[in-house]
Amino acid sequence: MGQEILINWAPHETRVAVVEQGAVQEVHIERALERGLLGNIYQGKVSRVLPGMQSAFIDIGLDRAAFLHVADLIPNILAKHAPPKDKETAPQMAPPIERQIFEGQALMVQVLKDPIGSKGARLTAQISIAGRLLVFLPQDTHIGVSQKIPHEQRERLRQRVLELSSDLGGGFILRTNAEDASDDELAEDIAYLRKTWARIKDAALRQPPATLLHQDLNLTRRVLRDMVTTKTTTIRIDSREQFGVLQGFAEEYMPDTLSKLVLHTGERPLFELFNVDEEISRALGRRVDMKSGGYLIIDQTEALTTVDVNTGGFVGARNFDDTVFKTNLEAAQIIARQLRLRNLGGIIIVDFIDMAREEHRTAVLAEFRRQLAKDRVKTMIGGFSSLGLVEMTRKRTRESLAHLLCEVCPACSGKGQVKTSRSLCYDIMREILREARAFNPREFRVVASPQVIELFLDEESQHLASLSDFINKPISLQSDNSMPQEQYDIALL
Repeated sequence: MGQEILINWAPHETRVAVVEQGAVQEVHIERALERGLLGNIYQGKVSRVLPGMQSAFIDIGLDRAAFLHVADLIPNILAKHAPPKDKETAPQMAPPIERQIFEGQALMVQVLKDPIGSKGARLTAQISIAGRLLVFLPQDTHIGVSQKIPHEQRERLRQRVLELSSDLGGGFILRTNAEDASDDELAEDIAYLRKTWARIKDAALRQPPATLLHQDLNLTRRVLRDMVTTKTTTIRIDSREQFGVLQGFAEEYMPDTLSKLVLHTGERPLFELFNVDEEISRALGRRVDMKSGGYLIIDQTEALTTVDVNTGGFVGARNFDDTVFKTNLEAAQIIARQLRLRNLGGIIIVDFIDMAREEHRTAVLAEFRRQLAKDRVKTMIGGFSSLGLVEMTRKRTRESLAHLLCEVCPACSGKGQVKTSRSLCYDIMREILREARAFNPREFRVVASPQVIELFLDEESQHLASLSDFINKPISLQSDNSMPQEQYDIALL
């Protein structure tokens, strides 16, 4: 089965789902009031240089200062592309950050990573502008080729781009869809990218620091530029207005995608028809059930994400080793899909079920690598550790699905659990005892959730009465349905 891309558009929000083999593989969401910064180019202002961290904070007009590391400054980037003979002089070519930039300096920068959690945006000083076939690197002379293009074609493509672009300088990276492009198409993309760069440079001369100079395409257009592959058979969109906009964009920049555009006019909503909303709801939960009866538990934290594989009710294989092996094989496929669907990044630890046989571990790891190779986001994976864990990383460029759609629970403050009613009863009684020693009110009144008050009236009534006798003050109870379980008030009357 081919790949279908579904676009659900509304003025306030655009949602995109990539469906392959009948299952949702990726979900992308862009909101008008919360549009991501990835790819945006700013005229920044250096607000603070940190020699000890070899980094700097850059003001780009956001609430939080953005972060720039010395490795993302032009001299360091050029040193990476230096010929092998010049590598030995790299330290001299890349001086420390305090000798390259200073506080108050205006500096053109581009967002590498959106702000995530409490961290500000990650920046680079190397500007890259993406086109249909090429990515333009105006401050570099490097000609790179996508790793997905067969090795035997890379040098030929590199020479073609070098001939087309050598007169005016600048570097380029050939995208995957440039593999079969003609010289005219490549030249047209080069001209478009250079025109865009000229506009950005002109704006940088006229605009003050902390100003946006260039914004990347919106999500609907990025679908055509970045997500369409040879496997894509259909691009469905449910907005007639945006369908016309995409047709015009495709005619000008991506004519090969024009025939794949389809306007969805059915009575049922597009995402409901393909069960996308249901998949999104499931992707926000910890547990993922597998067809075999096994299941995964996925926990996302600030530091890393853990995935635990369990056999659950699967007992269908001939012996225990085969049961574990088949469960882990299925888990390897589902974990790779869940990483894409949830957009989980950073360090990821996978705890497969322990396997006694080395050939089983080798086969599961090979299957996991094969599934991860489908990911458009860069991943790195190690082997099984001495504890039987698989460590991997997935490049994090934007917020995960859960962080985008959810917020911290006000009842548990993100702990994922709350104190029991009995624990809260004992907390309240301890606090009443403390207050009684410090003050001399006529009466104590406890206002709490119905569960806590019910326990005070039933199983804990004797303990509450004993406390009242001990402090020689009456204690009244008041239930408040609006209170979360862990919240309570003790009024001194």
